[in-house]
Amino acid sequence: MVNPWLQWWTSRVPLLEQPTYPRLILALFLGSIIGAERQWRQRAAGMRTNTLVCFGAAAFVDLGATIAGPTTTNIIAYVISGVGFLGAGAIMKEGGSIRGLNTAATLWCSAAVGACAGAGQLLVAVFVTALLVGINLILRPVSRFIDKRSLARISEAVLYRIRVTCPAVAEHHVRDLIIRALAERPLLLRELRTDDASDTDDTFVQAVVEASNRENVLLEELVEQLRTCAEVSSVEWAETSLESE
Repeated sequence: MVNPWLQWWTSRVPLLEQPTYPRLILALFLGSIIGAERQWRQRAAGMRTNTLVCFGAAAFVDLGATIAGPTTTNIIAYVISGVGFLGAGAIMKEGGSIRGLNTAATLWCSAAVGACAGAGQLLVAVFVTALLVGINLILRPVSRFIDKRSLARISEAVLYRIRVTCPAVAEHHVRDLIIRALAERPLLLRELRTDDASDTDDTFVQAVVEASNRENVLLEELVEQLRTCAEVSSVEWAETSLESE
């Protein structure tokens, strides 16, 4: 049996026309394109890392196709798992935040591009590269816009704490009354809990509600409605914050 690697030298097909060379060269080129965007963003895994990952994945898949034939699914699976361990090294935890997830995902996709190129799916490799670079370039400002809108929404919201004192036997009735009263108003119920009083038979039903902006008049109307209930001994409300909750 002729060694497959010796076919490079014994085959009548010129070296530059054999399928391995365009696959590896394309993987090298596409990996450098993916890495250029990461290098421009000054990420931990830059141009060289993404190029090496893409080139290495293509080399392994092409080697498997050369030696074992067209069935290279096992080799592709090994490449995916191996790059997964490599991407885990790019993920760092700093306090309560985690950095490097996008870098690790980009490395994983770079390996996918290399695997496509190594398997001879050259057009697919180019298409995946275009999508990958587009995701990192186009979706970045989109995600920042969504974050800004979300943070603005949180910063503008106002939280109120309402505490209703009632007998323990009337707890369920008072809870239902609070829920119905909130359903009639543009208020969002964030929390509803019950605390027993230590020295009496009364119960404290506490609700935390959210308003899109400051709605003190609306809260006064809500409190007055709750006070009309015969089982309610007293109602108090105060503005609170996310930190205190």
